[in-house]
Amino acid sequence: MVSVNSPRSHRSGTAASPVELERVAIAVAELAAAHVRSRRRELFAAFGSAPAAAAGGGTPEPAVGTKSTPTDPVTLADTESEALIRERLRELRPDDDVLGEERGGSVEVPDGVRWVVDPIDGTVNYLYGIPAYAVSVAAQIGGESVAGAVVDVAAGVTYSAARGHGAYARSAGDGAARQRLGCAAVTDVGLALVASGFAYDQGRRRTQGEFVGRLLPHIRDIRRIGAAALDLCMVASGRVDAHFEHGLNPWDWAAGGLIAAEAGAVVRLPAADSRSVDGVPTIAVAPGIASEFLALVEELGGLAAIPEGGQQD
Repeated sequence: MVSVNSPRSHRSGTAASPVELERVAIAVAELAAAHVRSRRRELFAAFGSAPAAAAGGGTPEPAVGTKSTPTDPVTLADTESEALIRERLRELRPDDDVLGEERGGSVEVPDGVRWVVDPIDGTVNYLYGIPAYAVSVAAQIGGESVAGAVVDVAAGVTYSAARGHGAYARSAGDGAARQRLGCAAVTDVGLALVASGFAYDQGRRRTQGEFVGRLLPHIRDIRRIGAAALDLCMVASGRVDAHFEHGLNPWDWAAGGLIAAEAGAVVRLPAADSRSVDGVPTIAVAPGIASEFLALVEELGGLAAIPEGGQQD
């Protein structure tokens, strides 16, 4: 369950230092976030998921499709954001691989740099106008995240990290000022505020709900924000004490997992070539409760994978 090197395919772009790759991740993620922010006003009404009125009173542009299930939406802004990210990465790092949520990429892990991209994490929130969605961009080398940025689009906050150099947050209004991140100082799992999420697959969602029901009596409470990348950044900033979720894809955790780890969290991630269908848990937890929380999750049966269909391994 801890990140491991996976079978590798062709050689991709040349490596750079984690700090250099972090700068690229920040620049690309912030560019896409600006686009995502402006498109929300153009595609949807101010509140809710109704389409925005078309210019001149015509038919509104079709803005939403679906992916894995009817409840798993994709918007025009998702596909446009990923195209923008890929275009900018081609300019800055033309020889690197890219794995993205909407346009995919090879499941095999290259020897060199691979960018793992979520153009909008929290698309349902974006669709409904709930201010909790992000752009996530990470650089991996040999399947391990070495740099990443997550932009909280609505809040205008950029979270970022380079391996071995700590995790930081910067608000849009703060200019170049960055604040170093650190996990909460919680030491009692009974006081832990835990972020989690649920799958689109009905069977897995049922099993996840049963697990949360077993977990709730042992912790302070659950928060379901709806964007795993933001959950992981909230562990890094101390806004929640742990994050736990089965069945994330690499683009959900590649940047946020590194940011949480660089902020001092104990992090357990799926393999770099994993997919949501495998149902492996992603965990990030403040260090003061890590041993107790992991033992509790194991006791309650939460460390086992929940593949699609809902039966735990």
